[in-house]
Amino acid sequence: MQNGKHSTPRSALAAVIMAAGKGTRMKDPSRAKVMYEVNQKPMIHSVVDLAYALDARRVIVVVGHQADTVEAYLRESHSDIECVLQEQQLGTGHAVLQARALLEGFTGSVVVLSGDVPLLRQSTMERLLRHHEETGATATILTAALADPTGYGRIIRNSHALVERIVEHRDANDEERAVNEINSGIYVFDNGRLFDALTHISAHNAQNEYYLTDVFEYFWKHDWKVSALIAQDPMEIRGVNTPEQLEEARVAALALERAAS
Repeated sequence: MQNGKHSTPRSALAAVIMAAGKGTRMKDPSRAKVMYEVNQKPMIHSVVDLAYALDARRVIVVVGHQADTVEAYLRESHSDIECVLQEQQLGTGHAVLQARALLEGFTGSVVVLSGDVPLLRQSTMERLLRHHEETGATATILTAALADPTGYGRIIRNSHALVERIVEHRDANDEERAVNEINSGIYVFDNGRLFDALTHISAHNAQNEYYLTDVFEYFWKHDWKVSALIAQDPMEIRGVNTPEQLEEARVAALALERAAS
């Protein structure tokens, strides 16, 4: 297990990694998306490594499509990993909810990572965790500033720089669309409040899915603080959903490796 170094103490940490998706746009239904390789290892490998590097006491991977293959690989590569099955893919909120029983009684923070975001750096996540502690937030969102944020959910902050709304592109007015800070889908939550909120969200939407972002409405309703931190490099938060994005991630990973050597 890798150990990160921290200048100040922080609360106990668990990690939930979403890795259940089919990756339909990858055009190979026989293969789980998170098993495509970047840096000569499946994407999920680097995300799990990151969770351990952050000193997560529990690392839980939510598996679904090709679950047996993904779990077998992870148990070989990371012997103390915990896997939980999402039998039906009913959205990101439903995925994280599968970890509830495993984290029953856990006191501390939960970082939610995506198994198809392989370029996220430990230094960025350390900054996010520090920001979460320093702001005393119930949730902290990793965001990015994009030259062209079209299609992404916009982060709307209040006068205190806290997040007061996340507005999807299709629902945004002209002023909101002018905002270039977007939601990456990477979060830190207070464990108890996260799972409290997840039991109150619904699937009343066009996709009939439970969205993880719906927990924020519950937080704001209870006046619980939501903060955000902008990633220094937007490439870090890019997910891999297509063969083209996979190639971009491979090129970026090689560039990062050369820069570090």
